[in-house]
Amino acid sequence: MAFQQSQCGLLDDLQLPPFRQRFPWWNGDLQTLRDSVRPVQLSVDRGQPVPIAVGGGDRLLAYLDAPLSQQPPLACVLLIHGLGGSSSRPGLRRMALCLQQAGFAVLRLNLRGAGSGRALASGTYAAQCNRDLLPVLRRARQLAMGKPLLAIGFSLGGSQLLNVVLASAQERQLAGLDEDEPLLDGLLTISSPLDLEACSQQIARPRNRIYQHWLLKRLVAQTLADPFGVSALERQWLEAQSNSRALASIRSFDAAITAPRWGYSSVEHYYSAASPLTPLRQCWQDVHKGAALPPLLVVHALDDPWVPARAAQQLAQTDRPAGCDVLLTAKGGHNGFHGNQGCWSDALGVRWCLKRINT
Repeated sequence: MAFQQSQCGLLDDLQLPPFRQRFPWWNGDLQTLRDSVRPVQLSVDRGQPVPIAVGGGDRLLAYLDAPLSQQPPLACVLLIHGLGGSSSRPGLRRMALCLQQAGFAVLRLNLRGAGSGRALASGTYAAQCNRDLLPVLRRARQLAMGKPLLAIGFSLGGSQLLNVVLASAQERQLAGLDEDEPLLDGLLTISSPLDLEACSQQIARPRNRIYQHWLLKRLVAQTLADPFGVSALERQWLEAQSNSRALASIRSFDAAITAPRWGYSSVEHYYSAASPLTPLRQCWQDVHKGAALPPLLVVHALDDPWVPARAAQQLAQTDRPAGCDVLLTAKGGHNGFHGNQGCWSDALGVRWCLKRINT
C-alpha cells in the first residue's frame, strides 16, 4: 500500500522502527485497554498549576512540567487529552515524562470542565472549542519564552487543535495577513477523529457498547459536577442517564448537551461543522492556505476500535505540503501502540518533536 511506503520513509527519517504490538496486547481492543487494565507506574505529579483566562470569568487549568535536566528547555509542548480525559491521565502523563526526559517543557491542559480544572470554568468542551484554545495557545507561546511551541493532541484533543489552526489559517487569509508568529510550530495528532459522524456511528456499534457506556458515564459525571450549575432540561436528561443501567449514546449526549451549549442548531450541524477532515484536505490542496498551517503529523491505527481509520486513509491520499504527513499503522488500537520497547507512540512523539526543532 502507498501508506506503507510513506510510513517507512518517515520512520527512517525519525530513526524509529515500525510499530510491532507485543504480547499479550494482540489486538486493537487490548491495545486500547492496556493502560486501564494495567496502569503504568508514574512518579509523583510535580507540575506547576497554570490557570489560563478564557473569557467570561472562566479559566482553564494547565500544569507546566519542567525538563528533568537542569538545562533550559528545548521547546514547549502542549498536551491535550481526549474525551472524558484530563491532564492526569496515565497515557498523557507518560508522554509528558518522555518529553521531559528529552529536554522539553510540557504544558498539560485540562479542557473546560475536565479534571482538577472543573471548578474554574462552567460547561463542557467540544470538538471545536476555538474560543478556549486560542487564549491557551497565546499563553503557551508566552511560556515557551521564545522557544518553539509544539502540540500533541490525543484523540479528541487532536481534533480540537486541528480545528483551531484551520480557523486561524482561514482568518489570516481572509484578512490578507501574514502572521510572523504562528499559533504552533508543529502539531502531532494521535488517534484523532477527523469525521465525527463516522466516529459516532462506530462507537455506537453493538461491539462497542462497553466502551460507549464507560465514556458516557464519565461525561455525565463531569457535567453534573459543574459547580456553576446546569439547566433544568439538562439536569433532567443527565440524571436520567446517571440513574439508568441502559445508557443512551454519545450522539444523544452531544445532541442534548454539546451541540446546544456550543451554538449548533443540531447534532448533525455540530458533527459537520466540527469535523476537520474536509477543511484540512481543502487547506492542503490550496497552496496559500496550506502554507499557513504548521507542520503536521497525523497518526492512526487501522484497527482502532473507537475511531474508524477511513478518514485518516482519505487524508493520506490527499496531496499535502512539505512537513505534513499521515502515518497509518496496521495495529495499535486507540491511543495504544504498546510494543516491545514500551509505548511506541511516546517514542514517536519525542523524536518527531526533536525533528521539528532541528529542521
